Amino acid sequence: MAILVAASVPRLPFSPQIGKRNQKSARPRLLHCSKNIGESTSLSRDPVPRELGSPSDMEVHQRNVKSIDNEKEEKPNDIWQLFKEAQQNILYLNKQRVLAMEELERLKNERNLLLDRVEQLEMKKQANVRRDKFTISSELLLRIDSLVLNGVISSMEASDLRRLMIDTRGSSADDLYGLNCKNDAEFLAELRHFSKNSKKNGFHIIHICTEMSPVVSEGPLASYITGLSSALQRKGNLVEVILPKYSCMDLDEVQGLREVEAEFYSYFNGQLHGNRIWTGVVYGIGVTFIQPVYYSSLFSHDKVYGYSNDFERFTYFSRASLDYLVKSGKRPDVLHVHNWHTSIVGPLFWDVFVGQGFEGTRILLTCQGFESQCLEQPEKLALCGLDPSRLLRLDRLQDNNKSHLVNILKGGVVYSNKVIIMSSTHTKGRIISAFGHGLEPTLDIHKEKLVIAPHGYDKSTWDPSCDNILPQSYSADDMKGKSVCKVVLQRHLDLPEGASKILVGCIYPDILDADVEKLKTLVWMASRRGVQFILMGSSKSPGMRRELEIFEEEVKDENVRFIDEYDEELSHLIISGSDIMICPSFDDPLLQVPLKAIKYGAAPVPLHSADSRFGLFGGDDIESTKFSQYINHTFANMSLGQAIDEIKNNPSQWKTRMIDGMEKDFSWDSECADVHISVYAAVKRL
Repeated sequence: MAILVAASVPRLPFSPQIGKRNQKSARPRLLHCSKNIGESTSLSRDPVPRELGSPSDMEVHQRNVKSIDNEKEEKPNDIWQLFKEAQQNILYLNKQRVLAMEELERLKNERNLLLDRVEQLEMKKQANVRRDKFTISSELLLRIDSLVLNGVISSMEASDLRRLMIDTRGSSADDLYGLNCKNDAEFLAELRHFSKNSKKNGFHIIHICTEMSPVVSEGPLASYITGLSSALQRKGNLVEVILPKYSCMDLDEVQGLREVEAEFYSYFNGQLHGNRIWTGVVYGIGVTFIQPVYYSSLFSHDKVYGYSNDFERFTYFSRASLDYLVKSGKRPDVLHVHNWHTSIVGPLFWDVFVGQGFEGTRILLTCQGFESQCLEQPEKLALCGLDPSRLLRLDRLQDNNKSHLVNILKGGVVYSNKVIIMSSTHTKGRIISAFGHGLEPTLDIHKEKLVIAPHGYDKSTWDPSCDNILPQSYSADDMKGKSVCKVVLQRHLDLPEGASKILVGCIYPDILDADVEKLKTLVWMASRRGVQFILMGSSKSPGMRRELEIFEEEVKDENVRFIDEYDEELSHLIISGSDIMICPSFDDPLLQVPLKAIKYGAAPVPLHSADSRFGLFGGDDIESTKFSQYINHTFANMSLGQAIDEIKNNPSQWKTRMIDGMEKDFSWDSECADVHISVYAAVKRL
């Protein structure tokens, strides 16, 4: 304090009067000349005459004394004023110090956020590098196809070179990534050099299918193809996809799309017909598009499905895909076909193509469900080169109920080496007995072929620790970001803000009539309990949409919001900001909301609690998926009211439950990919 005061007090100005008050006054001396000219000049000291009006020495002295007395009186006042100013300065400095500490803390938090962001970007960069490697190797594989189609190399050599590409996706893959810019001769020379040291590793899988996200997406098959294929490639397998070239598809995400300048013909309706072949890469996966020339109208529709000639359309494509494999010399380990649309590949493969170099190839069928099976007149099988008389048998393609028709999906089950049924919650026994839609006898006969696999989600897009859409990332180890996401969501939808408020989300793009009343009940219940509720959903039915609009007008609650269109980015924020997600079904192959909710620390609560649709149906845990086991021991029988009560009354238990779920992995890379790899290995041993 003394130092501050001393530093603040200015020095008094030096006073000549005060400095000389004890000195004697010296009178000045003047020089005078003599009055008479010619007289000797001499110096004399005469008194200095006083000027008129000049003060006397006594007056000057009195004034000096008075000035000193005044200064003595003012000096204590000045010091007190300076002391008060010093105190104010100290208070100001303390306040500034507090503000500086707060600013420092803010900067530290920003620094940590930036470091987290840098780490996320580095992880994303590494993922992109890895994806680029898949992209480049897929482009090289497609170039090999072009060389075969143009007759530059034989199909046998092409098969060996493809195996090389599979084996060099690991540590030695970098040596091959500069090949694509070389001419054909240099390209082949380099590949042949590397092929000498090639070792077999991983599976070569080719999907013959009708959808692939994001190029063409109508249902759950699209995300399944892309998600599973990416996961399989990350595990060291080579995956390719063959698709029809629809006029309605989105080609923006296809890298390096180009037409192969080669003639390619396929058989249909007794003749060979020309096709245009296009190749490209989607998310690191090599894709071949087949475009009919003569039958160009087959895939020029506005939609993918729903036409009277769907059988002809997809039978043409299935036969053309197999003809293309023969022409290009591809010899995959597994041909993976999907739903009824490419099930005809099974009978075609074993009756027509297996002897054309495919002795080591096996057939795997995946069914997203058995609702759609395609019943047709037997004679139509001849369009693709099959013999109807051989196939119209009960143990082959003859329909179980309409014996005069052939069942294409049944043919896929009968002629495949294994059948994977996609279901996150049902057991094999339950599917055979209750969800076969007339195929129960066939499924029971071939039950040893059947394998259940759960759906997954893309963890490169759906992971709260690296989700670029979220305002702040979070994880099971650090949940702070989830509260931030909730507040941002509330602000975005103009809801009352507060991280402590319980928030319920529901994403239901196509609300069914049977679920509307239950949804209304849950919204009213949440409203009465002061819980926030966000419903993102609508309906294809105009009447249902109108009913939802009327209900929205009735609610009039500041804690309830309705969003009538699905928004992908907003869905990230809803799931991350919600404590509870209402799920119409735990088996959600299209949006995978229950799986994502668990990963984002939100409880998936069934729309219909204690509903048989969500249970194991009395099956053994051994037959069920890991996801099904987890759900049935956590949320399957939990109602919305029970979930709200647990959050309010036992928050620590609730937090533990959420963290436990977040630590689990239900993505495509986990159980789903593992099941498929085990099935690939099993069929290769047959």
